[in-house]
Amino acid sequence: MREVVPGVLTWAWFSEPHGYDFNGTLVLHEEGNLCIDPVEPAEGVLDQLAERGVAQILISNRNHARAANDVRERTGARVAIHPADAAYAKEQGLQIDAELVVGQRVGPFSIVGVPGKSPGEIALHDAARRLLIMGDALIGNPPGELSLLRDRVLDDPGLLRRSVRGLLELDFDTVLVGDGVPILEGGREQLRALIGRLPPD
Repeated sequence: MREVVPGVLTWAWFSEPHGYDFNGTLVLHEEGNLCIDPVEPAEGVLDQLAERGVAQILISNRNHARAANDVRERTGARVAIHPADAAYAKEQGLQIDAELVVGQRVGPFSIVGVPGKSPGEIALHDAARRLLIMGDALIGNPPGELSLLRDRVLDDPGLLRRSVRGLLELDFDTVLVGDGVPILEGGREQLRALIGRLPPD
């Protein structure tokens, strides 16, 4: 794991079919550490998570169950996901303990709704760190830029574009993505550039 922002660590798992990394995140917090969209842990990562402790595992969307069950079993953490994505994730085998609700506070984060790829897609915004953590609503590909997944894998492309435009109302600089390369500086400017390339609804 590497620290990308003070108190925020990530680790990666390379996806051959996609050609880029999938990323898991650990956020250290005095009320309990948060693990977000945990990907398959490389050697030693699961041990590090157990040593540091994980209070909650936050799943950003129905397709990001990933290695959550393994982390849950090893650490005793509770798994939370938006209720609109819970049924699908449960069918895929995810063990769910709690709900994530838009507007809710979890540790340093506000839960932000970004539906469109799936109905229950959420982002996590830490205003103090000027940090935005995304699941699938934005990806970091090509490196240094933000983009959207292809329309054919989106439930509602127009809704996702509207959701993404709404993120400009937030104050952030760093964007950590579940897929691709994070934007450590200038994330809001990269989002603005992406929005300028989007087709009108």
